Amino acid sequence: MPADSTRSILVVDDDAKIVRLVRAYLERAGYRVGEAPDGRAALAAIARDQPALVVLDLMLPEIDGLSVVRAIRRTADTPIIILSARGMTADRIAGLATGADDYLPKPFSPAELVARVQRVLARSDHSGDVEPQAEVSRPLVHGELRVDRERHTAELGRRPVALTAIEFRLLVALLEADGRVLTRDQLLDAVYGLEAEAVLERTIDVHIGRLRDKLEDTAAEPRFVATVRGVGYRSTVRPEPIGARARIAGGPAR
Repeated sequence: MPADSTRSILVVDDDAKIVRLVRAYLERAGYRVGEAPDGRAALAAIARDQPALVVLDLMLPEIDGLSVVRAIRRTADTPIIILSARGMTADRIAGLATGADDYLPKPFSPAELVARVQRVLARSDHSGDVEPQAEVSRPLVHGELRVDRERHTAELGRRPVALTAIEFRLLVALLEADGRVLTRDQLLDAVYGLEAEAVLERTIDVHIGRLRDKLEDTAAEPRFVATVRGVGYRSTVRPEPIGARARIAGGPAR
């Protein structure tokens, strides 16, 4: 994706050398770059500047990185890439589970970071482009859940559900599968595309957990997303076009 020079990236790290390095590569790619040396300054900058994406260290003064992610996710779906020396699998899963979109351990390649920024922004920009327009324009209804692929919105009852681009892609993939089981590999392909090979398989489990929380769903008694042990996940009932419930009103429960 060509870099958009009107877009700003906030780099949050207390290591000035890393900030200078990341800034140099991002500016060379055409982005405007803001800086924050700690978690408190980061939250202030995000509220003030509304950056297109945040590159975030975990070990920060004032407020730690995971707390910053949680604070962002309470009000916004701003893409977040964690850049941290804590590179163990458990750390990556914790970062993704908290709400980050990607995780790059230190030491890192600045060129790879730029590529990940571009890809995460591309997913965010085009997360609704999953089918030809004729199909995308038809919302999906799944019980109380209504998903509008054209407008990239989800509603539970009449309440909007704030989903990240990845969560929205995941939900759409499950609904479009029409009740069929999708393996974790298939869901990785649906969510990440060509990047899927570089993503941990357990990442899907993390995203499913976050999606269930937002849909007020549980693994034990799933209303929308069911686990098929040893295989993957499926939607619990077949999605139906908006208005279909009117045709089956009074019929047997599905």
